[in-house]
Amino acid sequence: MSGDSDGNREFHEQLRLQELYGQRRDDGDDPYTFVDPEDGTVYDWDHDKKAWFPKITEDFIAAYQANYGFTEDGASAATEDPQPEKPKDKEKEEKKEEEGTESGTTKEEKMKGEKRKAEPGWFDIEKDKNTNVYITGLPPDITPDEFVELMSRCGIIMRDPLTEEYKIKLYKDSDGNLKGDGLCCYLKVKSVGLAERLLDEYEIRGYRLHVEAARFELKGQYDASKKKKKNKEYRKKLQQQQKQLDWRPEKQGDARKRHERVVIIRNMFHPSDFEEDPLVLNEYRDDLRSECEKFGEVKKVLIFDRHPDGVASVAFKEPEEADVCVNTLNARWFGGRQLSAELWDGVTDYQVEETVREREERLKGWSAFLGDEKTQEVKPKAGDETTEVGQKETEKEKPEEMEEKKEMEEKKEMEE
Repeated sequence: MSGDSDGNREFHEQLRLQELYGQRRDDGDDPYTFVDPEDGTVYDWDHDKKAWFPKITEDFIAAYQANYGFTEDGASAATEDPQPEKPKDKEKEEKKEEEGTESGTTKEEKMKGEKRKAEPGWFDIEKDKNTNVYITGLPPDITPDEFVELMSRCGIIMRDPLTEEYKIKLYKDSDGNLKGDGLCCYLKVKSVGLAERLLDEYEIRGYRLHVEAARFELKGQYDASKKKKKNKEYRKKLQQQQKQLDWRPEKQGDARKRHERVVIIRNMFHPSDFEEDPLVLNEYRDDLRSECEKFGEVKKVLIFDRHPDGVASVAFKEPEEADVCVNTLNARWFGGRQLSAELWDGVTDYQVEETVREREERLKGWSAFLGDEKTQEVKPKAGDETTEVGQKETEKEKPEEMEEKKEMEEKKEMEE
């Protein structure tokens, strides 16, 4: 009621001022200012707010300070251009408007939040995503294994990713006895329609079944804390379930491992065989490839020239081809040596790392080998000394580069 009385008082005050304003205008004075004859207060017309407000003058400030107290700056405050003071009634109205806008925004936000939250109740899974089947009319003595066997006729039953158990349920009453209905969750949606066509009206021990797509109801309120977290293990097991739908044909018999395609041959040479003539290594490789191509398609041939047992490896396309090679070359004689052939175990690394001293000796022998070949070529002219020195330097570098490149290739081939 106090708010209404304040509003009426202000309204009547504005009417009174408006009447006085008309009288002043008839007298020819300033149409936007007038003096109240009761207390002598000068008023200005505010065009924006469409209302009269007291004019701020030094006399008005002095009267205001006399009634309500001085400012901190004292007399200096009167010399400054002060901001116009708002009437108390106006301030109250503005505060009410601000409170109203704040409460209005909060109410709108609450309404938006309430609209987002759906009321708990009945719900149905979309037909194209529902993989659950509800069965009634089951025998009271049916077992979970028998129920799984029955429902497996129409598709793959989903397993729980965490417990690995089939996602089925046989409902029981309060006494723990079977009620004769159950639920089955398939892996694919098409299994639901297949179960409705094949198992509906199907009889088991005199009991007629009824099969339909399952419908669910929300019991109680939703509790987010009870929701299962989809961790890495959960997603991994879901991917394993999806592999059950793979249409690729299964391999017949026991699958052979990849390393069983590689044959290891021992006692084929001695590392000293390549010291005098390193190019003999290529001859060994070519001879071994041509011999093994009789057993099947050869993918790769490696000669481990520094291995003390004289080891070589041959990779075939199929494990059966490697079996034929082992049966043929094992205990066979080659170059006065009896060979030993077996399948690679997939672990042993036959690459032998040489020491620094062995490397230096090998490079010296390689340089000597290249030097012998150089003497057979035509000697350059006497004036070409600089070119001869440059050629010798490059020839010294070639053996090292070639050997390093060769070692890198052998390591890569073994890793493959």
